[in-house]
Amino acid sequence: MARRVVLSVLGGAAILASTLAPTDPDPVPAAASTSAFSAVNYAIAVDESASLAPEDMKAEKAAAARIALGDVSSSSHVTVFGFAAAESDDQRAVDPVCPRTTLDAAGRESIGACVDKLRSRKKDEGTGTDFPSAIRQGVHDLSSGTDPSQPRVLFLLTDGEMDVTGSPQYGDPAHREAEGERQLERELKNAAAQGVQIWPLGFGPDPNKEQLDRMAAGGYQKGCVALPSARPKADKVTGAKDVGAKLEKIFAAAHCLRYEQGTSKRPPATLEIDISPLATVGSIVVDKSDSKVTVSYLDPTGHQVPTTGTYKKSKFELAGAGHTVEALKITDPVPGTWKVKVEAPEGHRSLPVGVSVLWQGELRGSITMDPPSPQAGQKATVTMRLQTREGYEIKDPRDYAGLRVRSELTGDGFARQALRLTDDGKGPDPQRSDGSFTGSVQIPKGADGALKVSGTLTASGLSADTRSENGLVAPDVLPVTTALTGPTADAHPGATVTGNLAVHNTSNTPHTLRLSLSDLQPGLLAITPTELTVQPGESTTHKVRFKVAPKNVFGSRLDDGLRLAGTVTVVDTSDGDRTLVRSPISVPVTPEPGFWDRYWWAFVSAAVVLVVAAVAVVAWLRLRRSRRDPFGLMLHLVTEEGEVVNDHPAGHGHKQWYEFAVVEPHRSPRIERRNHGPFAIQRNPEGGAIVRKRGAGRTKLPAGGAVLLTETLSLSLGDETRTPRNRRTRSSRTSRTSRTRATTATTPVTGEGESAGTYESYR
Repeated sequence: MARRVVLSVLGGAAILASTLAPTDPDPVPAAASTSAFSAVNYAIAVDESASLAPEDMKAEKAAAARIALGDVSSSSHVTVFGFAAAESDDQRAVDPVCPRTTLDAAGRESIGACVDKLRSRKKDEGTGTDFPSAIRQGVHDLSSGTDPSQPRVLFLLTDGEMDVTGSPQYGDPAHREAEGERQLERELKNAAAQGVQIWPLGFGPDPNKEQLDRMAAGGYQKGCVALPSARPKADKVTGAKDVGAKLEKIFAAAHCLRYEQGTSKRPPATLEIDISPLATVGSIVVDKSDSKVTVSYLDPTGHQVPTTGTYKKSKFELAGAGHTVEALKITDPVPGTWKVKVEAPEGHRSLPVGVSVLWQGELRGSITMDPPSPQAGQKATVTMRLQTREGYEIKDPRDYAGLRVRSELTGDGFARQALRLTDDGKGPDPQRSDGSFTGSVQIPKGADGALKVSGTLTASGLSADTRSENGLVAPDVLPVTTALTGPTADAHPGATVTGNLAVHNTSNTPHTLRLSLSDLQPGLLAITPTELTVQPGESTTHKVRFKVAPKNVFGSRLDDGLRLAGTVTVVDTSDGDRTLVRSPISVPVTPEPGFWDRYWWAFVSAAVVLVVAAVAVVAWLRLRRSRRDPFGLMLHLVTEEGEVVNDHPAGHGHKQWYEFAVVEPHRSPRIERRNHGPFAIQRNPEGGAIVRKRGAGRTKLPAGGAVLLTETLSLSLGDETRTPRNRRTRSSRTSRTSRTRATTATTPVTGEGESAGTYESYR
């Protein structure tokens, strides 16, 4: 009963909570990006030699489509051709299949059809591997009539090594191999001169890795960014199944994109892929393996997005829906885990479907020097903190993997000094991998005027960002000194958190200080006061308040919580706008708690009270029951002369009543347990017992008293026994004959209160 009461109350409370909990309006995402992304001019050379198995050619086609559809720039151009070798006058080494195509919406849609024209050559069509001709074709396509400012990249897929021994164009058979090497060297030099990078990818057991490395090193070496990851290199995979993912990774490095590989399953299934908060444009690429597979896309909030048009300020463009590879290009994607639902009709579910994402983004930094106006010879700490373009802190170090930070100090009276900023948790850097790069610098003693500290962030797939801070060399004594303590508490949308600004004015005049907030998108955080006056000789602490924007400004970014990253600047307008404070702050913002989050303590308290009450009720019921339980009562059957002729221990009984009967009352009187017997007994909580006689009601049986059961026999209580097992009662004589002797033995009481045993027969 108590359990049902508790569950009913808790269930009602849960229903009440659900009806009172406010519903969230549709989130409004952050402002859209207006950045344009660099285009690339690239060609894909696909090996068509006869050594290719059908699954190899299928993998090459899918790989070519994956990178073409996955490109995030609508201004990029792609050319696709197959190659093998020309082994007679009516053959050619190269098979053009996709002419130069601009990867706008129409171009992306056409790529799948032309890539399908790639094929494996038959033995009579020229089956060698002519690398010089493939490179010559690629350099021609990439350098003829194209913009020289766009990177030129040739991706070369092959399952073997150069073989021109059957090609008459390389001279007599005895010298063809040497001539092939000479022409390969010549074409590599031409590629370098034309600014064409070469990224070879070998697969299967036969590719010559040394030869692939030579081709990568022979072309143009400057990548899309001055990082080792963007320098051309050869790669190799063991099987065709790995070609697509590896080529995407190579493509990302060559094009300065970021690449993430998601899950792979057979349809029907739901695949997952993460999109970074730094991404401003990306393509979710789905390798379906079978054109009959259909795909739908759900953003991190669970909404199915359209495949074309705009939804919640994100722009969508799908290409390749009717082919084995399709890609959804998204401008300003909602960051988080996207779900890709894949379905297929019966008979088309045997092959796995894979998902990946290629993206570009923007990385912003904010740089500070503490103190902002140091004295000559003083040591200053320089910090460059990473954040998104809106001003959110970056949580995942993988988002800025491979980042390079360059920093320097310049100013009047000294030469430029390079600074070393690290995020390794050593020296001046307080915490490892938190997105803040810190270093220290000694201000030269010759510094006598302006100071400038600057830093540049460079990472593949992320636009470079340069930040700087200006300062002045401070005199020996500043008239006003300050110290800022930022807010430490979490904030909810629309709430206000506070920090402290300690000020000390040592001068004889008042000073006006101006407070401002920078390095984050306007409207996310506001600071008050924006101005305050410090009186002569005043030393005090002022409250600084930070107002967080309302919920709809953050949209879905707020679901898992976020941190606003800003920089507080305090300027002394009475001292030539000297900067006194330039300090980074971090404000954690979490969703407004719901009804349950706000009042969980009340529900828990009520539940505890109910449980305690239920326990108390159960305990009381058990105590009440135990106080009436007849178990252990010793029942005496007494004659008119007061002689005890039978001892009988009572068991637990039924509903606290032990039912019994008196058998053979005139010969060998004794008590035996009988369900629904004429007599029953239970304890009296006030002492003694209560006897129930059929047809005569209930009678109290006090200790030392007796209750008449039959005309000649009465019931009285003896000494209690809680452990009657192995106990024997006294033998007694009957009062009416001496020739008969009956010995009655008590028997053990079972766990259910049942008596079991035998009695000697009366003779």
